[in-house]
Amino acid sequence: MSSNKKYYDLSIVATTRNDNHGGDQLNRVTLFIRGLIHQCNKFRVNAELVIVEWNPPPNKPLLKAVLPLPGKDDLLTVRFIIVPNEIHSTLRHSDKIPLFQMIAKNVGIRRAKGEFILCTNIDLLFADPIFEFFSKKQLSAGTFYRAIRADIPKEIDYTASVENLLKFAKQNIIKRSGKITFGNNIRNTQAHIYKIPFVLRIASLFKALQFRFFVKSLKRHLEYRIVCLDTSACGDFTLMAKSDWEKVFGYPEFEAYSIHIDSLAIISAAAIGIKQVILPLKACSFHISHEDGWENADPIRKLYKDIDRPMLDWSSVENVALHLFKTKEPLKINTPTWGFAENEFEEFIFGIQ
Repeated sequence: MSSNKKYYDLSIVATTRNDNHGGDQLNRVTLFIRGLIHQCNKFRVNAELVIVEWNPPPNKPLLKAVLPLPGKDDLLTVRFIIVPNEIHSTLRHSDKIPLFQMIAKNVGIRRAKGEFILCTNIDLLFADPIFEFFSKKQLSAGTFYRAIRADIPKEIDYTASVENLLKFAKQNIIKRSGKITFGNNIRNTQAHIYKIPFVLRIASLFKALQFRFFVKSLKRHLEYRIVCLDTSACGDFTLMAKSDWEKVFGYPEFEAYSIHIDSLAIISAAAIGIKQVILPLKACSFHISHEDGWENADPIRKLYKDIDRPMLDWSSVENVALHLFKTKEPLKINTPTWGFAENEFEEFIFGIQ
């Protein structure tokens, strides 16, 4: 079924390909879509899911043929945008990286029809409080929203109802990734606590008025801003107005493995004054653990994979963050046609007509 709807309150952008990445891939994507259909209906959220199918394997069917699709009464519209191998193969390191995750998400961002865009991944269930929040229509431009990620076991019953799986997820959290605010302090849920007393923050700013301490104190203040940004697992949940995504030019289109590129989008947003809001702990995303996941991968295997593919180092990201906070500008890496804006891709749309 095709859709002629031109406007949505929310666009949900994700990317994948039919290559069984991480094992049980189709089960995870199926549950992801089932969850979105269920929660859009339950909370009456007018949304579209934009799946960018990047570099589809030639020996496998397209995802539209193997994934669940919305029915005539469902509120979620699902769009599949196909980026072929002919595009993928023009990028550096395309032989080592089969899917350029952040460039693919940019394809979705540029073509999304929602006022607000949530960039996420395909192995998640969202806690009901997230969709309850969406239903209140209180999202604001000039703000980016983050949610804690809670990892759950991969051994789940994919045939169970979404409601039962959400109950299971809440009762079987392995660990959390992200930050929680406590007044002026930020707590990292992976066990590091950053405590910057308010008095020291004021003192740091006061010293900045003294010329001989200006550079040192300014850097200390900027480093505090970096610490406060919730960049942990931010590829799973970064939400802001489409107009704000455009202000930061989407994700930097490095032809590299996706690690830390998602953080740069958040850093760019904060640098130009877009405010961070971290949703309450109960409004989390549940991540289904899988093989080759960044957080849970075998550390020895990960060493070899890291050596074999180009990627950003976090120290470089921190240095760029300091620069952007000083200049109050986004990272200007992308061309005006970021997200392959000038290309026409094959698209399949399913949902309300």
